[in-house]
Amino acid sequence: MSRMDRHRHEEEKQHQNSRENIFARRQRKHSQNEEPEYDYPQDYRTGDQDYWQQPDDDYRDSSYSINNQQHTSSGASDNGPKKKKKKPRKKKKHRFLRFILTLLIFLIAYSGVSFYLGQKVGEEEDSGDIPEAETFNGFTGEDGSNNILLIGNDSRGEDNARADSIMILQLDGPANKPKLISFMRDTYVSIPGAGDNKINASYAYGGADLVRQTISENFGIDSKYYMTLNFETFEKVIDTLFSNGVDIDAEKNMSKNLEVPIEKGPQKMDGLTLLQYARFRMDEEGDFGRVRRQQQVISAIFSELKNPISILKLPYAAGKAMGYSANDVPLSFLAKNSFSIMKGASGVDRLSVPAEDTWSYGQSFDGASVLLFDQQANQQAIQNFLAK
Repeated sequence: MSRMDRHRHEEEKQHQNSRENIFARRQRKHSQNEEPEYDYPQDYRTGDQDYWQQPDDDYRDSSYSINNQQHTSSGASDNGPKKKKKKPRKKKKHRFLRFILTLLIFLIAYSGVSFYLGQKVGEEEDSGDIPEAETFNGFTGEDGSNNILLIGNDSRGEDNARADSIMILQLDGPANKPKLISFMRDTYVSIPGAGDNKINASYAYGGADLVRQTISENFGIDSKYYMTLNFETFEKVIDTLFSNGVDIDAEKNMSKNLEVPIEKGPQKMDGLTLLQYARFRMDEEGDFGRVRRQQQVISAIFSELKNPISILKLPYAAGKAMGYSANDVPLSFLAKNSFSIMKGASGVDRLSVPAEDTWSYGQSFDGASVLLFDQQANQQAIQNFLAK
C-alpha cells in the first residue's frame, strides 16, 4: 500500500468514526428525553451527508411550525374575548328584535279583534236613539289632513233636529298632534241651498254632509270623515270607555235645568254627569261657556288615555263607540294615527270659532240673536291654529 493510499484510508476511518460519535451522541440525547429512537436506515454509515442534515432541518421546521401555531393560538386568544363578546350581543339583539316583533303582532291582532267585537256589540244593542248612517262626501284638506266632523244632536224623536254641538277634530295635520275646533251654534252663516241662518240649522236642512259644505264655504276647512252622536249614545260611550269615570275640574256649581247637580272642583264624572256639564248654558256666558266646557270635556277624555288600563280597554271601547254612532271613520285611519291620539293624553289644542275679537252680536231676519263674524279673519285664525 502506497503512502497516499494509507493517508486516504486514515482519513476515511476518521470520518467514519466522526459519524459514529455523532450518532452515539444523538442516541444518548433521545434516551434522556424519553423520546422514541429514530428508525434510521441501514445505510446510515454511507457518505450521504444530506441524510444527516435532514433531522436538523426537520427539527427546525417542526420548531417553526410549533412556534407558528403557538403564535397563531396566542393571537386567537388575544382576539378571542372580543369575538366571544360580539356573538352574544348579536344573539341578544336578535332575541330583542324577535320579542318586539312578536309583541307588535300580538298588539295589532288584539286591537283588531277587540275593536271588531266591540263594534258588533254596539251595533246589535237595541237602542232607537242610535243615529242612522248618512251619505257623506268628504274631502281631504289642502294640507293633506283628513279631518273628522263631530256632531252632537238632541233629536228626541224629531226628524229635523238641529245640531247641539259642531266640532272638527284633526289628527293627521301638519302639527302632528290633535287639534280641536268648536263652532258656536249661533254663528250666522250662509248655508248652501238654504240661505243665511245659524250654523246648527245646516244639520236640520241636510244632515252631516250639509254641515261639511257650510263649514267649508264659510271657514275654508274641509272634512274627510264624520261622526254623529246622540246624547244617550254619548253617555254609553263614556261609560264604556271609562267605567270609573272621567277626571275633570268643574268650573262652578251648576244645577239649573240639570238632571244631576254639579259642584265646583275636581271630581270623577260618569257619562250622564259629563254630558250635563258639557251642555250647561244657563249662566251669563251662554254658548261661549258651553263651548269652552265641551272642549274641556274632550281634553279630559284624551287625558284618560294616560291610564294603562284605559289603553288596554280602548280598542274594544272604541269599537263599541263606533257601533253606537253614525260614522264613516275607517279602522285603518284610527290605527295609523294612534300615536297622535296618544299625544292627546298630554293635552289637546283648542280653538273656538268665531275667534276672539272677530265677531259681534246681531239679529237674524226673524229677530233671533246671532253672532256676526269677520269671515277673512276667522279663516286666517283657523289656518294659523292648524299650522302651529
